[in-house]
Amino acid sequence: MTTQDELRPILTTEAGAPVADNQNTETAGIGGPALIQDQQLFEKLAHFNRERIPERVVHARGAAAYGTFTVTADVTAYTRAAFLSEVGKETETFLRFSTVAGNLGSADAVRDPRGFALKFYTEEGNYDLVGNNTPVFFIKDATKFPDFIHTQKRDPYTGSQEADNVWDFWGLSPESTHQVTWLFGDRGIPASYRHLNGYGSHTYQWQNEAGEYFWVKYHFKTDQGIKNLTQDEANKLAGEDPDSHQRDLREAIERGEFPTWTVQVQIMPAADAANYRFNPFDLTKVWPHEDYPPIEIGKLELNRNPDNVFAEVEQSIFSPAHFVPGIGPSPDKMLQGRLFAYADAHRYRVGINADHLPVNRPHATEARNNSRDGYLYDGRHGRRKNYEPNSFGGPVQTGRPLWAAVPVTGATGNHEAPSHAEDDDFVQAGNLYRLFSEDEKQRLIANLAGFISKVSADRDDIVERAIGNFRKADADYGQRLEAAVRELRKQQ
Repeated sequence: MTTQDELRPILTTEAGAPVADNQNTETAGIGGPALIQDQQLFEKLAHFNRERIPERVVHARGAAAYGTFTVTADVTAYTRAAFLSEVGKETETFLRFSTVAGNLGSADAVRDPRGFALKFYTEEGNYDLVGNNTPVFFIKDATKFPDFIHTQKRDPYTGSQEADNVWDFWGLSPESTHQVTWLFGDRGIPASYRHLNGYGSHTYQWQNEAGEYFWVKYHFKTDQGIKNLTQDEANKLAGEDPDSHQRDLREAIERGEFPTWTVQVQIMPAADAANYRFNPFDLTKVWPHEDYPPIEIGKLELNRNPDNVFAEVEQSIFSPAHFVPGIGPSPDKMLQGRLFAYADAHRYRVGINADHLPVNRPHATEARNNSRDGYLYDGRHGRRKNYEPNSFGGPVQTGRPLWAAVPVTGATGNHEAPSHAEDDDFVQAGNLYRLFSEDEKQRLIANLAGFISKVSADRDDIVERAIGNFRKADADYGQRLEAAVRELRKQQ
């Protein structure tokens, strides 16, 4: 008679040999020392020691799900991307949400931007759109990014995030005023990943079949509605359930409550960019909707959870350099830096063959190139030649660039971005502040003052410089913040 255990698969070593005893280490006699010949023990311990890869420097804490993008409007006048070629067309996707500054073990319910990294598994290769839940960012040039992130991370002496470092950098970087207003407003702590908007944030290029090109910005508007947490609610939730956002997303999909987003784009004719009232490639600014109204192009639905968090969420890689025909970069200096930095980070963190992993490789087509060998290479190319051009039937180039060439002029150098008629670091921050209701303004002031007041007592210069940026955005904004900070610092 067959027992239940006899129907189960046999436990094996990594090499496939059956394991006789997985409960007891082999020893020299009963109670004696362990033997080095117990290779099951050493194989397990060696693998355990190495089963974590370096966490992401930023966006370490995250959750993800698979889904579907469906085209709802004809955009072929603007782009030749195949996955956008007809109304009703569906493309498999993988979306990873994350916080930015915290490490892998940090809580979800914290005041921090949320990453919104979306992979489209298109028939022309994977297209990655790597954005946030805010339409702008703190800085406009990639060379400042390592410095900015160092201020958000742990101080090299104290080992903690320091208000002195954060506000010193933000005060000396006035372009951050707009994003800081977003961050310390109500949307700074989303209630869940299902209840936030996503944005491509950068400006991208679309090119149509005729060769014409346009500048675009992406918007993903949550159909669940915007929901946020107050600072007090977040403090309580982060202590009681650090995994709150991850749990909410996973359990909603398990219940069949699939979250959806309405996908919109703003489209700027290429000729408009040169004389637009501010630099349209400046990541610290939005395009006002009255100038370029968003148009709906599709629907995004998340409907399947990953089966293994490490294999599919931790080892997933996203790069804004992953374009497909008809979509390309813009002169946005932050985007230009990210084109290198993201892919390079994954080569270090996951390995040179990270693109071969199931979550990262193309699902609707096949990657065909001559990049071989390296750690964890699986031999997929077999005997095929590893050079091009060759006369053995190897893959060949198309001769057609993925995106349109953009004219450039001038001498090389470390240039600031070109100045436009209304370029200013404070106008849009002030506009955002004035859009808030009185209750929203009060919470914004309280959130900012609570953090600024933590600056060291002997560094009033940092405080004054930080408040000065908000005063330049709006006089009332600065006055109220100054009074709130002064009161809190008196109490310390």
